[in-house]
Amino acid sequence: MGLFGFFKSQFIEVIEWTDSGTNTMVYRFPVQNNEIKMGAELTVRESQVAIFVNEGEIADVFGPGRHLLYTQNMPILTKLKSWKHGFESPFKAEVYFVNTKQFVNQKWGTSNPIMMRDPEFGMIRLRGYGIYSYRVSEPTVFLKELFGTNASYDTSNIEEQLKKMVLSGLTDLFAESKIPALDLAMHYDELSELGKEKMKKRFSSFGFDITSLYIENLSLPEEVEKVIDKRTSMGVIGDMNQYQQYQAAEAIREAARNEGGGLAAAGAGIGAGAAIGSVMANAFQGNQQQKNSPSMPQPEKLTCPHCQALIHASAKFCGDCGKTVQQQKVPCISCQAAINGHAKFCGECGAQQVTEKKCAKCGKVNAPNTKFCGDCGDNLQQ
Repeated sequence: MGLFGFFKSQFIEVIEWTDSGTNTMVYRFPVQNNEIKMGAELTVRESQVAIFVNEGEIADVFGPGRHLLYTQNMPILTKLKSWKHGFESPFKAEVYFVNTKQFVNQKWGTSNPIMMRDPEFGMIRLRGYGIYSYRVSEPTVFLKELFGTNASYDTSNIEEQLKKMVLSGLTDLFAESKIPALDLAMHYDELSELGKEKMKKRFSSFGFDITSLYIENLSLPEEVEKVIDKRTSMGVIGDMNQYQQYQAAEAIREAARNEGGGLAAAGAGIGAGAAIGSVMANAFQGNQQQKNSPSMPQPEKLTCPHCQALIHASAKFCGDCGKTVQQQKVPCISCQAAINGHAKFCGECGAQQVTEKKCAKCGKVNAPNTKFCGDCGDNLQQ
């Protein structure tokens, strides 16, 4: 290599990074012992951000696109290095490419069960697992808080920290929700969305934005699930007396099929017969008690005042004629209490109710509350 080739190799003219992995978060461009040529080409691809660092201090940040490096588009670096406007000599600076794409399918799960107070089962232990996704939203914050001066950084470096943050927040969320354990499955979407909102502030402290969070499964301990299965089986069985009768009949059929001989078989048959007889007696006795138990009281019936059909006491209209069966309420002429329209006396004050007023002058029949006759105008209050 000649002298010209040696000097040429010391100047970097193209700066770019092609991400070959799926989990790399930051890549430091190799500029050690080299200088960046003023006017060099910087290529930043989509979902990337290029950050120039001068002596440990973050300088200029470049987004996606093709950039030619001059003092005009590097104002911070120009100021830090005290360059004059139009400076064209090569310079040294560290260049970091930050990956801003989403890092998906990040798993979370309970290493130890979560203790919860359930309204139906009391104290229970809950296990769960799921996935979440995030991306770098503030590259400068990420470099300051986590990355430091490493040559590269991937999701495995922060995986355990984020997983514990998610699990801590979800544990608090499950306890605050007070949702019964048997109803948790129908609230996966709601709890996932609430968990995502709860994590945003925690992730932002590292320069991250949590883009999704999903709960795949929440499960109870095996012994609790067995008890639930037994309770479900009891609900499917329904009437226990009928079930005992069915079991007794099955036992008799199995005993009849037993063709074993000898005294031992005879003794076993006698014992089995006695046990079966006891089960059947209890089953049929319970069935007989159910038959002899007093019947449920029948609802009270009333007679429709219009068609005389029998109707429920709480009915408002007759089912046969369709007319109203509720008596109209009118105010008492003395105390204004609400009483039945056909009542002759008030149930509150005992005043006799006048159903009509007859004019003494012309003989016209008027309503009970009328003050003057509708025909002659005579005063009816005298």
